[in-house]
Amino acid sequence: MPTIRDVAKHAGVAPITVSRVINNAEYVSQKTRARVQASIKELGYVPNMLGLSLRFKQTMTLALVITDITNPFWTTVARGVEDVAQSQGYSVILCNTDESEEKQEQYLNMLLRRRIDGILLVPACSSPKAVHMIQRQGIPLVILDRSIPDTEVDLVTADSEAGVYQLIQHLLSLGHMRITMLTGPKTVSTAVARANGYRRALADAGLPESSARIYWGSYTQEGGYQMTRQALQETPRPTALFAANNFVAVGMLQALREEGLRIPDDVAIATIDDIPSSPIIEPFVTTATQPAREMGQQATELLLGRVTGSLTDAIQHIVLPTKLTFRASSGQKAGS
Repeated sequence: MPTIRDVAKHAGVAPITVSRVINNAEYVSQKTRARVQASIKELGYVPNMLGLSLRFKQTMTLALVITDITNPFWTTVARGVEDVAQSQGYSVILCNTDESEEKQEQYLNMLLRRRIDGILLVPACSSPKAVHMIQRQGIPLVILDRSIPDTEVDLVTADSEAGVYQLIQHLLSLGHMRITMLTGPKTVSTAVARANGYRRALADAGLPESSARIYWGSYTQEGGYQMTRQALQETPRPTALFAANNFVAVGMLQALREEGLRIPDDVAIATIDDIPSSPIIEPFVTTATQPAREMGQQATELLLGRVTGSLTDAIQHIVLPTKLTFRASSGQKAGS
């Protein structure tokens, strides 16, 4: 493996000159800089970034801590993060917590030991413990998607509560009075917010509070499947089901297929975010889609502003709108 001395000998300069070129110091002539860069390329020299980070107290690395990398929503968020980070010369470490607070803590401890420059965190739960741990170390932090009570921290999210409200209004306008909601755990802010949007839509339609049917579970396909099985035992059976995220919707569709129920003839459905594409999923699902890539981009821009010190304003809460797409799954008119 070539060393900095090998590069210096090849370029005919002192090792300190090579170091100055690597660190982009101004006091190196363009001619010398070009010769050193050519030697670096020809020899395949890779600078020791650990040493540089210790010297300049900056690693040029961000971390994205998400809950489920298998969900296309989060892969799209990650793409938005990478777009902005790479354009500014930063690398991104991706950590997947599987909605586990214990796994989240393990990752955060590792990242803090590595002196990461900044962290984008999708919290596994609503506890402020993780936020306080990061803030005590002075590491810039932006929370994505899920709010955490009792914290002063930058947040980028989508207004999924409003999206749910509009979707439930749509189902109500089609005549559905028995709409059951399948959502995530009570410890996750988005699950609670989406349930609030559901309840508010029913209340504004003049329906009694007792008409609300909410199943709390996990944001997974298995969670959606199990909650749907329970919901189908209701008497009378719901005429519409609402899934609080796309993976819940996939599990919901599996349970409906097993029961031989037709969509939307027997039951209408709607969800937050598009489900993964598949030739077996018909009809297309009515959704309120969150701007995943834009969320990742804006969160990274905000984080880099904190990292570089170019942004010193007060804590920001950025809320992006959802996009409604009405498709065949919600049907035209409710069954009797």
